[in-house]
Amino acid sequence: MALSTAPRIRARHGLRLPGPALGLLYLVACLSPLLLAAGQRVAPLDPWERVAAALGMVALAAMAVQFVTSGRFEAVSGRLGIDKIMAFHKIAAIWVLLALIGHPLFYVMPTWAENPDLGVERLMAYLTLPHYRSGVVVLSALVLLIVGAVLRDRMPWRYEVWRGSHVVLGLVALGGGLHHAVSAGRFSALGPVHWLWWVVGGACALVVAVLYGWRWLQLHRRPWRLASVTQRADRMWELDIQPGPRTAPLPYTAGQFVWMSEGRHRFPLFDHPFSIADSPARDGLSLIIKEAGDFTDRIGTLAPGTPIGIDGPYGEFTLERHEDHAIVLLAGGVGIAPIMGLLRDLVARRDPRPVRLAYAAGTPANFACLEEIEAAKEVIDLQVMLLSEEDAEGWQGVVGRLDRARLGELLDGLDPARCVALMCGPGPMVTAVSDTLVDLGMPMDKVVYERFDYSGGAASRQDRRRALYFVGIGAALAVATGAFALLGAG
Repeated sequence: MALSTAPRIRARHGLRLPGPALGLLYLVACLSPLLLAAGQRVAPLDPWERVAAALGMVALAAMAVQFVTSGRFEAVSGRLGIDKIMAFHKIAAIWVLLALIGHPLFYVMPTWAENPDLGVERLMAYLTLPHYRSGVVVLSALVLLIVGAVLRDRMPWRYEVWRGSHVVLGLVALGGGLHHAVSAGRFSALGPVHWLWWVVGGACALVVAVLYGWRWLQLHRRPWRLASVTQRADRMWELDIQPGPRTAPLPYTAGQFVWMSEGRHRFPLFDHPFSIADSPARDGLSLIIKEAGDFTDRIGTLAPGTPIGIDGPYGEFTLERHEDHAIVLLAGGVGIAPIMGLLRDLVARRDPRPVRLAYAAGTPANFACLEEIEAAKEVIDLQVMLLSEEDAEGWQGVVGRLDRARLGELLDGLDPARCVALMCGPGPMVTAVSDTLVDLGMPMDKVVYERFDYSGGAASRQDRRRALYFVGIGAALAVATGAFALLGAG
């Protein structure tokens, strides 16, 4: 690829908060209604009823925060990366659902303890009386939303249909929750908590307007153009995308990703995340995309000149904060896309550090950009290991998987404690390889990976450590809920 002689365009990052600061802000946002309600006078409540009220208020606030933990706001996801922010988004949705289920149950607990039949009757009243109907709508919408997210890959609908329904159900749940709070809430009918919900509703309306109004406008006012489509491997294509006449070059860092849409479908509901397989030293940008779904199955048929919508850049899959002695790049399948972006940038800058690249694919026909990878050895200190799960006639590389022995061979001559590894590939590969790298002496915080796979499955040690941190945030919310009930009872 030809490099531009223009000065290199570096990413201009705005406010990007670190994880601990985001965790603290999340707790403050979710607990703000309890803080406002703490000094508010209402009709005397049993401690169980105060727990119920607190669960409802915290769940509603957390539901609103879900609108900004979708990976589309750089201030939230810039220092965490898409994997981490989406993992938190999923866990937070579960505890919102549990809190909303507990909300009516804790209200009837005192009645049920004295008379179980009367307790069941009271619960049925909450679920059937018109005064509480918006609360039932909230719970139903949230259940459908979470079930749809869990079963997304098993349902016979297009990704865009699922995504649209996800947004609609989220808006229904939030709107119903706000209505239920101000119309039936003990603490929310009047006073500061009442006005807080109006502020929350306005803020969420602004978020939706930015995501689906302002960004839609930008996609059409500043379009990019498809310059060419080149096949790089079996069912794998590289798109060369250039800025249009009124579009400024994209200030990104190698390894980041963008949300892309095309043609008449330049709308945020129809965009898809793709890693940038390019260096900021080059004009335009490149995306390497594999046919793997409704949208990507026709990626090779896009005609040059097609208008392209680009929203970004996003992500932390970069070398920006790693000044380590050596660089280890690991790619599985189409995970070569961001790895090629990093490699191309290292070549463009003639980076003097040793670079080790392991590239694994199912068959030799699935490898992309091998000639370019080979040519990079002439510019930087690069050693390459190619692994194919299946053998084929004429194949000269390794047959098998990237196991401990081969990782040890890849790291031979390097001090793992002074390396940084960046890996992109299928979930099982990422899980196994990241744990093995830690076993071989690489610090966990120096193993950076990206999957674009949020369906769950096996978890690495890094995933489990992160999940414990997320569970800790949920536990803090539970403790605060209990404290609200006890302080009120006192």
